[in-house]
Amino acid sequence: MHLQDGPQLDLSAQVAKVKRKARPWKAIIALILAIASAVASGWAHRSFHAYFDSTNVQYQIIAAACAVAFCVFGSAATIGLAAKARSVLEPRSGPSHAGVVRYFLLLIGGFTTLIITLVLFDVPVANLVLGGALTSVFVGIAAQQALGNVFAGIVLLLARPFRVGDAIRLRAGALGGEIDGTVTDIGITYVRLDVAGSVMSVPNSQVLNAVVGPQPAQPAPVGTPPGGAIDGTAAEKRVRSETLVAQGGGDQTPPGTPRPPGKPD
Repeated sequence: MHLQDGPQLDLSAQVAKVKRKARPWKAIIALILAIASAVASGWAHRSFHAYFDSTNVQYQIIAAACAVAFCVFGSAATIGLAAKARSVLEPRSGPSHAGVVRYFLLLIGGFTTLIITLVLFDVPVANLVLGGALTSVFVGIAAQQALGNVFAGIVLLLARPFRVGDAIRLRAGALGGEIDGTVTDIGITYVRLDVAGSVMSVPNSQVLNAVVGPQPAQPAPVGTPPGGAIDGTAAEKRVRSETLVAQGGGDQTPPGTPRPPGKPD
């Protein structure tokens, strides 16, 4: 069998491209199915007062199945939409900002899905919210340093005192003085700098408390003219003249300089 000559298509790249295009539609379909499941569960719940009741068992099964379906479809929609938001924002605002938006959407979507699922199962949400608030307080106290780095990272991403690729200098007592490096990544917890060929991770809280500025320009070598490099011939003449002056004798006129009239050789 003879195959026509022409550019060979990369099947894996084509499949990945199709998947990227189909991903938002999958998330949208999952969101529509989640909403429909929640409506169906609420409709079936009108026919009985509480779960595990002896009456209207079929409606209880429908309500429970629809509540589980809502949890599954809601989670899928949250993950898909968060991933799509990251892929859309990453070329414009960078991977760090896109990652923050993705984490935020996952947190909000997951919390909303959990609360609605518990409501569909007739679970008292007020007590759980109160218990979750108290738990959050204790966890926040225990992980104060880690949460401080996270919030500092969000402030750095919003304020943008520097960007990836900038050559900066950090000055703070907590850092032991000054750190010069090139920013390679701005993450949620650390800022990574390329310092003399090695990668250094600095906590975001330390970066936020430090004085940040561009690296100063390297001083030019002694004897370099303001507009360019030193000419080789001129440098040699200058060195010879300085050598004769230091020795304290001989003609101090650089070679090649016209002698004034009347000056002995």
